[in-house]
Amino acid sequence: MENQKQEKNQKTRWHRLLGKMLEELLTPVDIAVMTDFSIMSEPPEADILLLRRNLPNWSEEQKSLLPDGIRDTDAEHILIEFKYTESVNQSVLNQALAYDTFYKRAKKLSQNRVKTFVLSSKRPTKHFFNKFDYKETSLPGIYKSNAPMLESLTVISLNDLTDEPHNLFVKCFASRKKEQDKAFKKLFKSGKNLLRSGLYRLIAGLWKIKNSKEVPMKLEMTPEDVMEIGKEWEELFLNIIPVERKLAGLKPQEVMSAFKPQERLAGLKPQERMAGLSSEELKEIEQYINNLKNKK
Repeated sequence: MENQKQEKNQKTRWHRLLGKMLEELLTPVDIAVMTDFSIMSEPPEADILLLRRNLPNWSEEQKSLLPDGIRDTDAEHILIEFKYTESVNQSVLNQALAYDTFYKRAKKLSQNRVKTFVLSSKRPTKHFFNKFDYKETSLPGIYKSNAPMLESLTVISLNDLTDEPHNLFVKCFASRKKEQDKAFKKLFKSGKNLLRSGLYRLIAGLWKIKNSKEVPMKLEMTPEDVMEIGKEWEELFLNIIPVERKLAGLKPQEVMSAFKPQERLAGLKPQERMAGLSSEELKEIEQYINNLKNKK
């Protein structure tokens, strides 16, 4: 009983972390993300629900953030059953099928408006593929079954997804460390594109707990715990990195946009403030000053 309780906590922990990452990633592009979403007025609860709002199809911006398989469906309701420590088996498929069926029934949605995915950190076994007739599609890591009862369920193996930018976020949860490390490395390299909201801190926190023995892994590691770890790592990193490294890759206008006009001119001599201005710009400044004098 105690082992079952621990397994339940572990499952809950990891799908909530994935859900939080998807929330930070997709909310700005008008995709609602909900975790532990009630399929009906009473349990069961699906791990994650993605809901496309206001658009008949995924926009290019949305598709750039969605992994293979999900980005390739037209359905606006995406149910996700996520398995981090547990292998995909018949019990998992039965559970996902139940979510798929009851959600459509409760929301009165047609088949084409809902798509259910099983995301697996581990690659399913050869026995699983043979038993349930799952075959890899033209997209690596995306598996569909020829069995009529399972044709509505797509299995995504995070270890086998390509390293395309749109797959990197979910690949942080792949079971193979090699695949994790590639995803984290490429995401950190994209740097400034991740700094909005809490996404960067969440990714940094995940990287820290997966790569450092100094971080104690609590049984119930919440998204807030992980983001706090990421915040501490970010602050430490920013304190030790040289100024020239902080500014590397930024355009001058991006740097200057962080300062108020008076801050940009602070410490400059008069001739330095005027350097680079054209004769027409100088005339405009002179005219502006004369107008101020005439108003006094």
